[in-house]
Amino acid sequence: MIKKYKNSILLLCFLMGLTSATEPGVNGKRTEKADQGWRINFPKQVEYCEQMPSSDSLFIFFMAGQSNMAGRGFVEPQDTIPNKRILTIDASMNWVYAKEPLHFYEPKMTGLDCGMAFGQSLLDSLPEGVSIAMIPCAVGGSSINKWLSNQNHRGVALLSNFKSKVAFAKNYGTIKGILWHQGESNAKAERIPMYAQQLDSLIAIFRETVGNDELPVVIGELGRYTEPEDKQARWDALNLQINSVADRDANISVANSEGLTHKGDGTHMDSESQRELGRRLAKQYLEVTKVTK
Repeated sequence: MIKKYKNSILLLCFLMGLTSATEPGVNGKRTEKADQGWRINFPKQVEYCEQMPSSDSLFIFFMAGQSNMAGRGFVEPQDTIPNKRILTIDASMNWVYAKEPLHFYEPKMTGLDCGMAFGQSLLDSLPEGVSIAMIPCAVGGSSINKWLSNQNHRGVALLSNFKSKVAFAKNYGTIKGILWHQGESNAKAERIPMYAQQLDSLIAIFRETVGNDELPVVIGELGRYTEPEDKQARWDALNLQINSVADRDANISVANSEGLTHKGDGTHMDSESQRELGRRLAKQYLEVTKVTK
């Protein structure tokens, strides 16, 4: 009887071990079951471009910055419906019809970004013969200091990666703008005063790389939803730095973050806010460029 009882206890412990290995984890780490749930709507099939648009009709946009540009939102079925006029690249630099998630640098953390929402919104104001390409270059946790010094961050040499993607994309279309969302990593008391100057310098590098001194850059503000109050105050101060850069350059615009919400962690935008950010970035781009059908 005692032996049978011990065997039952061992079996129960074994089954509990299996269960715990697949349940949601702690400290922000998703376990197997949670990860499968997170990816449940990720596209099961890649659709390679059947025929590339003519180079003069392909408008190319780069997505750069850290995690809120890379995307941490939950991907829903509506985010994976391709539009043959919105393209992107995969990790092997193949052109594919865009489906969320667009970023691929951090496969264990990637989620919904603002790229598809930006492209869909922009198409409404572009001539019907124009297609859009969204090129992912954002890496979570990257500071602007690392971008400026081309540091390797989470396996990506930030500036070198951007430059190589620019060289590649130029062969297929016209680079029309850059979307930038970054700053959470720089929202520290000693770093905030330097941010505007650093952002000026980085935008100059971006424009030099593309070969267009007036290349439009649209920047998303940091969220207005974090806690505690002193942390939000630092984010607000960094937003002032961002807006000061736009105030000095007619080809830079800022999408405000009013009303955007996070997914429960105080840092990363939820799915609806990612889509709204994309729409706001598109609106600001159109105001800067005065593009009409």
